[in-house]
Amino acid sequence: MAHPRFVNRKDELEMLRSQFESDTAELLVVYGRRRLGKSTLVREAVRGRDDAIYWQATEETSEVQLTNFVETARETFPLVEDIKRDWEALLRALGRQDAVVVLDEFPYLIESDDAVPSKMQRVWDMHLEETAMTLVLVGSSISIMEEKVLGGGSPLYGRRTATIDLPPLALDDARRFYPEDDADSIIQTWGVFGGTPYYLQALTSSASLSENIQSHVLSEHGVLHNEPEFLLRTEFGIREPQTYYTILRAIATGKREANEIADFAGLDSNALGSYLSKLRRLRLVERDIPVTANPNATRKSRYRLKEPLFRFWFRYVYGQTGKLAQLGDDAYEQLVEPTFSEYMGSMFEIVCQNRLPSLVPNTYQGIGYWWHKDHELDVVGLASDGTLVAGECKYMTREMTEGDLADLERSATHVQWTPPNGGSPDYHYCCFCRSGFSDGLEQTAAERDDVSLFTPTDIVEANREAASS
Repeated sequence: MAHPRFVNRKDELEMLRSQFESDTAELLVVYGRRRLGKSTLVREAVRGRDDAIYWQATEETSEVQLTNFVETARETFPLVEDIKRDWEALLRALGRQDAVVVLDEFPYLIESDDAVPSKMQRVWDMHLEETAMTLVLVGSSISIMEEKVLGGGSPLYGRRTATIDLPPLALDDARRFYPEDDADSIIQTWGVFGGTPYYLQALTSSASLSENIQSHVLSEHGVLHNEPEFLLRTEFGIREPQTYYTILRAIATGKREANEIADFAGLDSNALGSYLSKLRRLRLVERDIPVTANPNATRKSRYRLKEPLFRFWFRYVYGQTGKLAQLGDDAYEQLVEPTFSEYMGSMFEIVCQNRLPSLVPNTYQGIGYWWHKDHELDVVGLASDGTLVAGECKYMTREMTEGDLADLERSATHVQWTPPNGGSPDYHYCCFCRSGFSDGLEQTAAERDDVSLFTPTDIVEANREAASS
């Protein structure tokens, strides 16, 4: 099966194209972590248009950048050949043509000439606002885009008319790239390669998941073997990489609370905060709090890696160069397979959280984890109708039983949550299990309206069934 050329991004495409057709000036910002397909998205959006310029900046001098831009722009608008090589003059001329101008890798342009945002702000305020031009600024350097384009201190602050902070593909779209199509393999592939288009394009469709992991991640010649290290060093410009590596490895191996991470990394807990803050800003780490807690008031925090490939890499590849070389083609079997089900446990929880609105349809005020003292729930959904959905996830070889349901019910009684309309919540219990359920639990679920059982097939196919009904 060949990889699809372009998958979904329907909402983003519609938004971009509607802005292109606007009768007023539009300044759009498209940004997000590298490898997510921002360039592919904007190229798809302008494909077939005769009024659009797509240009990608490079790490060269400002003079070379301008020359390259003119060479690209003149193919659509020959008049720019006679315009002064200056961003204000060029954009003003293109504004008179109501052009669609996409400036990709915009941070490179700023690095070559830090006055570019000011120049654009001036020409926008004085000339472009009165046109029907669309200017699209695209960038992967999140820090530069936030500071120089989106932030309150940027000359362009307040000018943008729309923003796309591009996320990874959702499971339903990512699965079209996956090599195996049974439900459990789909969940496992998401647990390693996630929904980042660049990683999905690397997959060999004729190979199994284990073969893809071996050849593309574990092998020293694999295209993704050094991917996290490459991004951290070059794309994110991280200084003191060893400290960040150690923090990421700590989280990847199950150290989720700040004191655990600090102890593992040998850091003072106060110093850890700045590292975690940057990793969160780069979309690499996410903070979890109990779903019932106020994010601005609670001190309860746990951290996890947002990108599945980073989690896999820091668990099985980082610091294992010698062992991987020694094991060769047996690395997956010897190093990964014995603990892969354990690794998948937390990934399975995230999949179940993401699928909850399709599995138990409702309008949710919040979906996430919950924990308090010795009690913990993998999935909690707080529904606007006053239902508290409590779920337990088991990614293991044994079936879930009535005992697991009883534990789930006991933990749910400790959740302190008042429904929007007051009173006490109604409870709905969900058991998510890789290996199915005992006859007793199946019978209990058949007799009760407040208990639902979900296998990997139920979980993976939920959105498709909802869309077709």
